[in-house]
Amino acid sequence: MVCEEMARNNLKIGIVCYPTFGGSGVIATELGAGLARKGYEVHFITSSQPVKLNVFEKNIYFHEVVLNPYPLFQHQPFEVALTSKIVEVAKYEKLDLLHVHYAIPHASAAYLAKQILLAQGVSIPYVTTLHGTDITLVGKEPEFEPTISFAINQSDVVTAVSDSLRKDTYSHFNVTKDIVVVPNFVCVEKFSAEPKDCKKSTFAPNGEQILMHISNFRKVKRIQDIIKIHSRVSKTIDTRLILIGDGPERSSMERLAREEGVEDTTYFLGKIKETERALCAADVYLMTSETESFGVSALEAMAAKVPVVSSNTGGIPEVNTDGITGFLSDVGNIEEMSDNVIKLLSDKVLYDRVSEAAYQNACKFNINNVLPIYEKLYEDLVL
Repeated sequence: MVCEEMARNNLKIGIVCYPTFGGSGVIATELGAGLARKGYEVHFITSSQPVKLNVFEKNIYFHEVVLNPYPLFQHQPFEVALTSKIVEVAKYEKLDLLHVHYAIPHASAAYLAKQILLAQGVSIPYVTTLHGTDITLVGKEPEFEPTISFAINQSDVVTAVSDSLRKDTYSHFNVTKDIVVVPNFVCVEKFSAEPKDCKKSTFAPNGEQILMHISNFRKVKRIQDIIKIHSRVSKTIDTRLILIGDGPERSSMERLAREEGVEDTTYFLGKIKETERALCAADVYLMTSETESFGVSALEAMAAKVPVVSSNTGGIPEVNTDGITGFLSDVGNIEEMSDNVIKLLSDKVLYDRVSEAAYQNACKFNINNVLPIYEKLYEDLVL
């Protein structure tokens, strides 16, 4: 038993992900950090240091994919640079396996790197985790379908973060590989701990109710709906809206806030690394996405005991249960969503019940429950 434990914890794992605030990057970073704490040696291979990565933690290493300008190319060949870096790190750090997050270009780069290494007498398997927009948005472009299907099928193990995403993958692509559903996770303790420096009174000095949303402000998030919900709810209940993140829709959101007359009660805080410091101030979390493979930020809100009012699309119903942990509505139904917010904020008994149920549900997705699933997948590949 001791030897098995030592063998497992001596594994060297390469993680390839986007280093941004998006859900896939956050989950990949938290996964790597969790593995490192359990004794695995984890090597991040990305274009820049992931925003939530602490390189001072034991067993964590960072390898930057450097793009050197070359006049022949109109666009810098990132996939080639990534492939070469994977080969270099895998070979000289003696990695046991790769875990790539996002289908393109990470899974395709991993496949090419695997072939190069095989030619050099090095065998390394790779796990591909599908996170969402690589399948539901980017992947729907016909020109990408052959590459994505091939890269997924050539993966040694494929996982998806929700059953909804698993079904979408089979629907949109010619995938014959078994896809294992491994849900996203949250470190519950981080969000449920009593905050020492919660800034709720900064935004709600007179006890106003705070609505909150966190994302990358892309069109698919339908954040304009959130502003309209805030506008409708504020006519009945004194609310403040806090929007965390940034992205292409921000300017139109600011214009809409002015048009709705809620610019003075809407706060744009930009990108925040420690979302637990923000969620401690929230009373209701809003997620109005057109499509969402899982909804990591909603899960984080639940871990902070914040009820979620959301759309019922994609994998969100696998996280948020209507009438239990919050409320679900059809995409774009801002009237019903507004009514649900008012219902929650007007009934303390209901609010407390939903808040506690949200927390209990988040505990099911605690990292300590999900991490062993990945560990077992790794072990089956290399031991």
